[in-house]
Amino acid sequence: MERHAPGTSEPSQAPQPRRGPGAGVALRSFAFLGLVLTTLALFAPFTVLLALPRNWCLAVVTRLLRFWLWALEALTGLSYEVRGRENLPSTPCLIASKHQSAFETVALQVILQDPAFVLKRELTLIPVAGWTMWRLGHIGINRAAGAAALMDLMRKARKRLNEGRCVVIFPEGTRSAPLAASKYKPGVVALYRSLKVPCVPVALNSGVFWPRRCLWRYPGRIVIEILPQIAPGLDAKTFEVRLQDAIESRSAELAHSADPSLPGNTAGPG
Repeated sequence: MERHAPGTSEPSQAPQPRRGPGAGVALRSFAFLGLVLTTLALFAPFTVLLALPRNWCLAVVTRLLRFWLWALEALTGLSYEVRGRENLPSTPCLIASKHQSAFETVALQVILQDPAFVLKRELTLIPVAGWTMWRLGHIGINRAAGAAALMDLMRKARKRLNEGRCVVIFPEGTRSAPLAASKYKPGVVALYRSLKVPCVPVALNSGVFWPRRCLWRYPGRIVIEILPQIAPGLDAKTFEVRLQDAIESRSAELAHSADPSLPGNTAGPG
């Protein structure tokens, strides 16, 4: 199902990064990238530690991700804020987040309490980073398996919920540019109908400052907004429409607030 939030574009017409990097942005972006690669290289010899209890591994990884977020702000001037924490239920739930950059895969791991991410199985095969994802119990899915993949997803997600963890899914299945039209995959509806727990939508504007397929990290402040939960029990169509409307409309507003020059802005800065 493909839907457009107000002010959004067709996928082929999605707004491009709003400005050239400039020497300062380029240098700071490369400095941050170099730091991330260096820490991964230093960590590589210690992958044997993944054999330790999972909670030990989680503690180490969480500290590393916090360090990266600190370094992101220190080196590039890009910080973030979280709004709407009060909308998170006290029990395990399904979290459906907008996906515009790699930033939220790091930030949500820190913001939430030991979440289980739904991701492509191929990502868990990447040396060091992928092995760590596997050890932390994220949910790798073989998309080529079709209906069998959906069954596997629902089984693994139920197991993670029973462990007391929230399940995080990016409904589009890939990163999208700010204001690009969204096409949600069937996985999020299948999980909502199967798990019978609240679904919490998450809107964000990370793609304004950390564009997909781009090395540049622009200074600014990313907003991650946790929206009011959607109670279980809705039919598939009603749920999908409500979820997309919530995520896409608020993400568009956040993008326009961060960059009023983006097309379709009727509110101006704010």
